[in-house]
Amino acid sequence: MAKPTSCKEAIQRWEEKTGLVASEQKDINLSFQWPPIEKMDNSLAVLINVEKLSLSTNAIEKISGINSLKYLRILSMSRNNIKTFSGLEAVGDHLEELWISYNLIEKIKGVNVLKALKVLYMGNNLVKDWAEFNRLQEIPNLQDLKFINNPLCENMDVESWRAQVIKRLPGLKKLDAIPIVYAMRFLQYI
Repeated sequence: MAKPTSCKEAIQRWEEKTGLVASEQKDINLSFQWPPIEKMDNSLAVLINVEKLSLSTNAIEKISGINSLKYLRILSMSRNNIKTFSGLEAVGDHLEELWISYNLIEKIKGVNVLKALKVLYMGNNLVKDWAEFNRLQEIPNLQDLKFINNPLCENMDVESWRAQVIKRLPGLKKLDAIPIVYAMRFLQYI
């Protein structure tokens, strides 16, 4: 079994492949590493100008090493092994989009630090109860939520699901890729 790719190695590979200096770039894609990255570490701190960081499709279990990324606006962590929202505290005031679908998240505790978050894609996780879902009310600017294929919404028809979410998150503009305006119009006829 090959040892996992480190973040430092992934950044070096990215620089070799693109011919660019990672510390000067705003968009860094470290997705699909082979062997996969298992651990985020402080070598990510060299990405001082990054606004969009993609680490999707690896084997990362925990978000870390991003405390100094003061311009980070979009973090893509889909298709990993992440179980919690911890590790986002330092970027909570400026992170606007978090793409974290296809992970192992069951509990939504800790989202209250995401003060600037507008977009949260967390479909295909393990959230199964409304008490956890209600924690999303702690994200003041949330406008676009993708939550499809969590156990919570699997036992409901689409209309009931949408009605419940809209009631709990009245500020949403888009749910599961469908604008709320259309959903509200549709729900009036039920």
